Amino acid sequence: MASPAPLPPAEADPGARLVLAEHLLACESAVACARAVVEWLARRHGASTACVGPGDGAGASVCLASEGLTGAQQAALARAWDTQGSPLAGFRNRPGARWLAADAVEGAVMPGGFLAVPLGRSGAPAAALLVVGLPGPAVPEDVAWVASCAGPHLARQLASDARAPRRPEPDRLLRRVINAVSDPVLLTDTEGTLLFANARAEGLLAAGPDASPGRTRAVELNQRLFRETLAQGGTSVHRREVPLVDPLEGMDLLFELVTTPVLAPDGPSVVVSVLRNLTDLGRATQALGESYRQLRATEREARSERHRLDRVLDSVADPIILTDPAGGMVMMNDPAERLFAWPHEEGPGGESTLRRVRANDALFASFLANLLGPVNAGVSRWKSQLTLDEPSTGAPVPMEAMANKVLGDGGELTGIVTVFHDRTEVLERARLLERVKEVSSELEARVQSATAELAEQNEKLRRQAIQLEQASAAKSQFLANMSHEFRTPLNAILGYTNMLLQGVSGEMTPPQRRNLTRIDSNGRHLLEVINEILDITRIEAGRMPLHLSDFGIPELLQEVMAEMDPIIARSKLTVDTRLDDGLPGVWSDRQKVKQIVLNLLSNALKFTHEGGVHVVVEYQNATGTVAISVKDTGIGIDVSNQEKIFEDFQQVDSSPTRAYGGTGLGLSICRRLASMLGGRVSLQSAPGEGSTFTLHFPRRARRT
Repeated sequence: MASPAPLPPAEADPGARLVLAEHLLACESAVACARAVVEWLARRHGASTACVGPGDGAGASVCLASEGLTGAQQAALARAWDTQGSPLAGFRNRPGARWLAADAVEGAVMPGGFLAVPLGRSGAPAAALLVVGLPGPAVPEDVAWVASCAGPHLARQLASDARAPRRPEPDRLLRRVINAVSDPVLLTDTEGTLLFANARAEGLLAAGPDASPGRTRAVELNQRLFRETLAQGGTSVHRREVPLVDPLEGMDLLFELVTTPVLAPDGPSVVVSVLRNLTDLGRATQALGESYRQLRATEREARSERHRLDRVLDSVADPIILTDPAGGMVMMNDPAERLFAWPHEEGPGGESTLRRVRANDALFASFLANLLGPVNAGVSRWKSQLTLDEPSTGAPVPMEAMANKVLGDGGELTGIVTVFHDRTEVLERARLLERVKEVSSELEARVQSATAELAEQNEKLRRQAIQLEQASAAKSQFLANMSHEFRTPLNAILGYTNMLLQGVSGEMTPPQRRNLTRIDSNGRHLLEVINEILDITRIEAGRMPLHLSDFGIPELLQEVMAEMDPIIARSKLTVDTRLDDGLPGVWSDRQKVKQIVLNLLSNALKFTHEGGVHVVVEYQNATGTVAISVKDTGIGIDVSNQEKIFEDFQQVDSSPTRAYGGTGLGLSICRRLASMLGGRVSLQSAPGEGSTFTLHFPRRARRT
């Protein structure tokens, strides 16, 4: 069969269409015709293109030609063309092109969607299907022209090819011979598509339409494993193990895959594969190896147990001796060898050492006679105290010996295990215990004497504590009274000073007004100090009552800002407030909340030289708590001083030359007032980064 001339580049328009038409006329097979169309369109549009049509004889459809598609994608298109009810099968009797989404065919062969165009004679069912990967439903003019030109010609070629199949079936004798082989034998293309298989291979890699879901899944798994293993073979004879599944039993099988590439008579390469079942051989090898490993492990474990037993016996500090039924020594640990083993070295004192060892052996034999004699034949355990000699020094070693009979399965005596325990420490502990008892008696007498003296001291301390409480109460009462006495004349001084400043007694000179202003400022500062001392003494004396009422936080903040307005104006700082939306009303002591906020805002203005002060009010619905935060951009407070500033009369700088004035009672009063409200005052600060004081108190206070 003459091969047509190569196609020119598709961009040679309009001459490219004429050349394609001449090329189609020169084609003598449907495959060559489909390949010409696919290559022309692929170069024209730069997209994945395929032509699906009938296979050999009455077999399933195949991908006659493709560009840009894998073997799996070609197989998916062919299956969709044959499957009734699929979107592609509907094109057999539907004229005209149609665009389909990527998920129209199982496997998403073209992720961006594709254009499906039926090919064939006008008025007759489609003989093939042209698929072009295009992103939209518009049908290019070239695609429509190719469908109209190549469709009738391709239909004639397919009809001609059906009368003369391209791939003849193996003859019956060869098929019977191959089916008689017990090993699976397959004929596939280079991508793993099954072309021929004997009965054993079909049982593993083929499933009919009536197969159960379980068999179908097993066959699909086997096909995937077979293709993956086949893809690793290359172009030469190759051997590789491949695990498969028995579709009937569901058991795991192990095969050796032997692949041989073969060149088919019509040109394309095919692969002959033979699967040799290694399952039984593998299982036997695995079982033999496992038995060998268990045997070696048992031997190692036995040796390890013996060594472990020796190490355990040697690590025991007490001497241990194993004897036979006649009393002969069979085994002993290191501590026992030092007492009962004959010395091997010769030298000064060797005879005395040997004599002491023999004396110890005699004592031990006399001890064992209690168990070995007929009198105590029914006794299984014997315990006694022995005094042995240290062979090297001759020092007496008090021992407690415990002997136990070891009986066999039939109850016969097989040995005796004797454990010696050195009683030296026990006797020493007993002696020390007696000494401790004596010392304890002496100590008890001293403790009784010290207890009486301590009781006397406690009584003195109790009386001193009562006196201190009385003195503290007197001090608080004195401060409260004196503060009240100070406030009366001080208020008069402030009143008269205010009257003079208002010009009640006539006009004053600027120096007089300046002096009176200083008197008024210092008097008010003194009044503030007296008020703070009075507040702290009232709190300590428990005479600071709670006056609970309903009030709103926004109104309270307006009053605070109004009272602090002159100070804010002098500070030239930016002061703003932010309140949560829907802030609920509060049931608490309004005056004490206001006093705390005034104090925190006053401190923020005092210690902030530039920047601003922000007052934020939040309500935490989960805990029913109101939080009023005063955040400044001032000097900040080091962590080491953050607890100190809440103590009475304490400041960060308490020296006489400090830069900021004040009594050091403001924050102490705030914390105590917050505690009375059932809340607290928290602080977050760092030097140079400002401070944030926050008052946390319950929305509904409890009267205490």
